[in-house]
Amino acid sequence: MKTYGVIMAGGGGTRFWPLSRQKTPKQLLNLSGKGLMVNEAIDRLSFVADKKDIFVVTNCTQVEAMLEATKEYLLADHILSEPAARNTAACIGYAAMEIIKKYGDGVMVITPSDHYIKDVPGFVRVLNKAIKTAEETDKLVTIGITPSFPSTGFGYIKYDKRSFGDGKRVLEFREKPDETTAKLYVESGVYAWNSGMFVWKASVILDKFKKYIPDIYENLETIGSAMNTLQETNVIEKIYPSIRKISVDYAIMEPCASAGEVMVVPGEFGWNDVGSWDMMDVLYDSNEDGNVLVGDTISIDVKNSVIYSTGKTIAAVDVDNLVIVETSDAIMVCPKDKAQDVKKIVDTLNDMGRTVLL
Repeated sequence: MKTYGVIMAGGGGTRFWPLSRQKTPKQLLNLSGKGLMVNEAIDRLSFVADKKDIFVVTNCTQVEAMLEATKEYLLADHILSEPAARNTAACIGYAAMEIIKKYGDGVMVITPSDHYIKDVPGFVRVLNKAIKTAEETDKLVTIGITPSFPSTGFGYIKYDKRSFGDGKRVLEFREKPDETTAKLYVESGVYAWNSGMFVWKASVILDKFKKYIPDIYENLETIGSAMNTLQETNVIEKIYPSIRKISVDYAIMEPCASAGEVMVVPGEFGWNDVGSWDMMDVLYDSNEDGNVLVGDTISIDVKNSVIYSTGKTIAAVDVDNLVIVETSDAIMVCPKDKAQDVKKIVDTLNDMGRTVLL
């Protein structure tokens, strides 16, 4: 059975403001200095799917930039444009319908566009196990990350360790825990971090949509009926914004787990979602003072900080635990342990109508 890659790339990357903007979000940035994050995601998937069988689903405001960024990597008609952001259930359902209607059933390997993976060969081995499990069992398969510490920043997957084979039966999904609970999860040995990566047959996931979220399935069926016709674009633009906004986790994964229909393949391959500025030490080596310094920077008696310049010199003296970021039109400073709150700046700029900075 053919394997397809699907990369979800519609997010805004608001926690990486001011570098990340609506038209150039995190996935279209070269944060690591090695390449655009979306192209690194394509390269990783190309070990399990031909590049001609890899799709990117992105927001309509980002399509032009995505086409330019991926022109050496993907077919132009494999960039799927969402007329409105409707969360991951709609995104995945749209890609599944596109595959079924135009290319034929196959196993979908679905990943975000902006994660960092250190051990690519290890990642590919886990994906191959998940593909085999999805193909042989018709189950929904998710990739779990074996926890290396009791993180409070990730959701967790509880699974039956006694399950036979590479795929373990998922018992339940848990929200981000507090520190005490996270320690209990890790000590138990039956929890994995939820990576937000999925593997399943296109036909199987659409069957689950029909069963658990029939309203969204009906919308997707309407879109699917127009595919390969002159009305396709008009129908997508009309129907897609009306699709109910819900994540695939809540809509499909949780009820399917309760019904014994979800498997997890746990693995360790140096994964990180690089969700905010305080995680830059995943992409860059810290110096002897625990600092990540990028661009034209001067640091004197600076400790445990991230300083990122795109042009102007940033000079810092005797500061600790700070994030300082400079772009051509903005400067952002925050405590390193408050990096998650950078998205509040974006919310405030929205409220103020200062769209030029978004």
